[in-house]
Amino acid sequence: MSAAEVWSLDPRTGERRERVAAEASARDVDRAVRAAHDARAALADRAVRAAFLRTAADRLEAARDRLVETADAETALGAPRLTGELARTCYQLRAFAAIVDEGAFLDVIIDHPDASATPPVPDLRRYKVPLGVVAVYAASNFPFAFSVPGGDTASALAAGCPVVVKAHPDHPATSELAAAALRDAAAAHGLPEAVVGLVHGFDAGVGLVRHPLVAAAGFTGSVRGGRALFDAAAARPVPIPFHGELGSLNPVVVTGAAAAERAEEIGTGLAGSMTLGTGQFCVKPGLVLAPAGPAGDRLAGALAEAVAAVPEGVLLDGRMRDGFVAGAAERAALPDVGAPVAPGAAGERTVAAGFLTVPAARLTEEGPHDLLLEECFGPVTVLARYASEDEVARVLSRLPGNLTATLHVSSGEAAGEGPGAALLAALTPLAGRLVVNGWPTGVAVAYAQQHGGPYPATTSPSTSVGGTAIDRWLRPVAYQSTPHALLPAELRDDNPLKLPRRVDGVLRP
Repeated sequence: MSAAEVWSLDPRTGERRERVAAEASARDVDRAVRAAHDARAALADRAVRAAFLRTAADRLEAARDRLVETADAETALGAPRLTGELARTCYQLRAFAAIVDEGAFLDVIIDHPDASATPPVPDLRRYKVPLGVVAVYAASNFPFAFSVPGGDTASALAAGCPVVVKAHPDHPATSELAAAALRDAAAAHGLPEAVVGLVHGFDAGVGLVRHPLVAAAGFTGSVRGGRALFDAAAARPVPIPFHGELGSLNPVVVTGAAAAERAEEIGTGLAGSMTLGTGQFCVKPGLVLAPAGPAGDRLAGALAEAVAAVPEGVLLDGRMRDGFVAGAAERAALPDVGAPVAPGAAGERTVAAGFLTVPAARLTEEGPHDLLLEECFGPVTVLARYASEDEVARVLSRLPGNLTATLHVSSGEAAGEGPGAALLAALTPLAGRLVVNGWPTGVAVAYAQQHGGPYPATTSPSTSVGGTAIDRWLRPVAYQSTPHALLPAELRDDNPLKLPRRVDGVLRP
């Protein structure tokens, strides 16, 4: 196989499906970025932008059967899961269309002159403008929602930024189909197809982040790959924002009272969450602090029973399978680590879900058990049994940043009794989303959503899911003492675009 060829592979068999494209050369990347840059003005009209996003959702839905079939052949994620993910993706596109229509994301602020202020205030008018071309790096585990038509693309287009997507090698054919649907939607509204560019290949990804006309980047993937691109974005002659989602352990704390009250329910729920999608969710719970003693034993027993019943599964590619098998074995070999249900290889191309146990005391000080505090991608979690609340606090103090942190409390603790509030306060600095008496898998597309957390979960404090994800691709500009006829329509006193805005300190609809 030529190094310049991009093939679609079947993870269930490892066999080639079809030749999809050629890896992009430096000239191809330059051509895609320059075409996207030239298309910026076409996205200026908000009404056209919103209509484009809605039509993009329509086109994806019209191609649903082929998209799902192709994505399943390339990822082995299954038609039900992929059908739901595509529906989520279409909902997200329409949600951003509504945000564009509303216009509040422009954050229009007008201060009229005030000579009595100290110092005097001149006429100042501020709003947000698009950054420019956005490089999007597709994720392996979400071929729709975090790939070509996903949240980074949708939010960037909503902001008025053309995108150039670096396709993930695990689903190149799906990427091509999705890009075609988006380009068809663009053409339907008189927009250049170049508002959505697509390139393949490792070198293309590096070239994108270094291209002088790329103004920002969004990434979902590994710590190693994301950090390399993040460093490249910062090392440019003109550094650019790099919004990367890299890795997350997503800790869970179960109080003793919660375990006593509903151990079996928690154990079964944990099994479902950590094996969902064969454990390939970025918000999979990877470390669970549960009490030692009878209640914790009941939780562990329910977890073991539920995990043992999970069928063997296929990971996204052979590299990930090898990493999971090796990572699970390395962790299981540590002193005092048990494997009630052993995770690892099953069939020739499949893996078995499982979980490991360890005394929480082993995680309170630096040593070889620090490996258990690192994400292991796949269907495995670590159940750390604690003997005291002090052990919980000491383990939490050693954790890196996360996308989520989860707390399970009893009904009494939920009403304000016991350590629930203190534990929630201890978890808050560790994650962008705090979940109480639930599970982190499943990231709702909502305005209040926060999908991002302290490093290494993400490289910025922003979110890649929800309405405020659009803020990543905008920058504020203020006009001072500007003649009214020269002002953008968004900042004129008569408000011809009927935008919500703050005028002289008062928020007006």
